[in-house]
Amino acid sequence: MSELTVTLLRLGYLVVLWLFVLATVGVLRRDLYGTKIVRRLRRAPAPGAAAPQGPGPTTAPPEEPARPAPPVRTGPSRLAVTSGPLRGTTLPLATSGILVGRAPACTLVLDDEYTSSRHARVFPQYGEWWVEDLGSTNGTFVDEMRIVEPTAVQPGTPIRVGQSTLELQR
Repeated sequence: MSELTVTLLRLGYLVVLWLFVLATVGVLRRDLYGTKIVRRLRRAPAPGAAAPQGPGPTTAPPEEPARPAPPVRTGPSRLAVTSGPLRGTTLPLATSGILVGRAPACTLVLDDEYTSSRHARVFPQYGEWWVEDLGSTNGTFVDEMRIVEPTAVQPGTPIRVGQSTLELQR
């Protein structure tokens, strides 16, 4: 082999070695500092956007038809973190489920080492709220019992995911 070929092979090997070192440092940094939690905020109207205009002062406002009273909600309306690093955090319950885990794509991101990336799911079905463990390593507990299948949960029942305790509240 020529001297140029040997030098190019050495340089190529050095570049691959440095890429490996940088990748290793990146993984260690993510392990040490954890997942970055991003707050999701609602967007404000764009500056300079025209505000909606109401009727002018010379026209009488149209009478609104009588609306029926909204239905009284008897079930839970929010999921609250009652203990753990995010204690006091609440999420409104809607018609879709809430995904709990460490991954940034989860609805409720719990940044602790005992929570799996996709740990559990809280979802409505048949007029009740259910909790399902998504194959987590450390398990999901409802009222101090580890669950292995989707379980119906009543408001006030503690749901333990990692180091945090969640609860459905009215």
